[in-house]
Amino acid sequence: MVKTRLGALAETCAVHGRALSGGTMASPKSRPLSPHLTIWRWGPHMVVSILHRATGTALSVAGLALLTWWLMALAQGPEAYAIFDKAARGPVGLIVLVGLTWSFFQHLLSGIRHLVTDTGAAFEIRVNKTSAILTIVGSILLTIVLWAWLMGVRP
Repeated sequence: MVKTRLGALAETCAVHGRALSGGTMASPKSRPLSPHLTIWRWGPHMVVSILHRATGTALSVAGLALLTWWLMALAQGPEAYAIFDKAARGPVGLIVLVGLTWSFFQHLLSGIRHLVTDTGAAFEIRVNKTSAILTIVGSILLTIVLWAWLMGVRP
């Protein structure tokens, strides 16, 4: 049995047959709204937080798709692998591979930063912002160093 106007006088609960008081149901009070992104002053820690989610998604979707294509090409033989190899060495393939490499390093360094803050350290504003900037700079530098090594650039 469904009744409307719950909480009004002389209404009873259909299951227990008891009178309902006005305090049994949630009241329609206005609740405070969470601040929207537009009122916060953006900082590097916010950017790193969003990048952590984005790079995790990129690694999951694009990385898994690329890994699947590579494994399928290996299983199907030399002709299929040659197609994969040509695509991976082309301009678009290199952009995707460099992007996935940067995503990996950004996600890794951001995860290490998060692990450190989970211990209770690095909550001071200056240290927190510095560590956020270092994850971005570090991921870019590690990507450059790795790809320079892969392309055969030697000092």
